[in-house]
Amino acid sequence: MKSSRNAALRDSPIRTVDLESGKPLVRDALSGLNRELAAAKQQRCTILKVIHGYGSSGVGGDIRIAIQKRLRELQQQDQIRACIFGEDWSRSDSRTWELLKTRPELKRDADLGRANRGITMVLL
Repeated sequence: MKSSRNAALRDSPIRTVDLESGKPLVRDALSGLNRELAAAKQQRCTILKVIHGYGSSGVGGDIRIAIQKRLRELQQQDQIRACIFGEDWSRSDSRTWELLKTRPELKRDADLGRANRGITMVLL
């Protein structure tokens, strides 16, 4: 059973990483992001779903703000192709729709259309 579960994870079109688990410090979450991006690129993963949480106050936490800022910087430096914030991860968003047309299997993602501010999709 374990090998079939590993095969399902390996065959998933999206690699998911949880940077909020354990309530890390911002610097530790950013280090985790760097490690996960490097690993994803090495494994030739093309889409990474980053779970960074939204913050316990309900107005956006420090980890979310720092992760999204860093991803914007990486996009400007052409180190990642794009990032789509969870609130935009919807068929009505033009960037998401273009991605879904080329990768229809992503339509099965549980967060699609849920306006989940606790995630960001990263295109490598």
